[in-house]
Amino acid sequence: MKISALDASNYFRGLLILIGRDGKLTDREAALVRHAGKALGFEQQFCDRAIQEVLENEHIADTLPSFSSVAIAEKFIADGLTIAFEGTEIHIPEEEWLLSTAELHGLDATWFEREKIKARAHRGNPEHLEAENLSLEHV
Repeated sequence: MKISALDASNYFRGLLILIGRDGKLTDREAALVRHAGKALGFEQQFCDRAIQEVLENEHIADTLPSFSSVAIAEKFIADGLTIAFEGTEIHIPEEEWLLSTAELHGLDATWFEREKIKARAHRGNPEHLEAENLSLEHV
């Protein structure tokens, strides 16, 4: 699926916000966000710097990401849940933030719960990230 530069930026920024929601950053979370950033077309050095600064950078607004389509929002939320479950369990601030993002895009709580169950089932061994199925559209 093609994705605009704005959607790619919102996707990566959203993942950064997510991993900072609990105030902790694991190596596995960082690796998954770095992988998503690369898939979205961002340079590794940029991704590494953003990930390192996520807990201290007050310039990263904690606003919900807005996407141009529900399909992109679904992919983002699926990846967010995958990353959130890389710890022992999803933290309440992470879950609430992802659920609010789902609601912003018209996705209901039932859909969100199904995605949450899938992510929990693959905890510690995700099959892939949805970001891998996205490519930047060239203008």
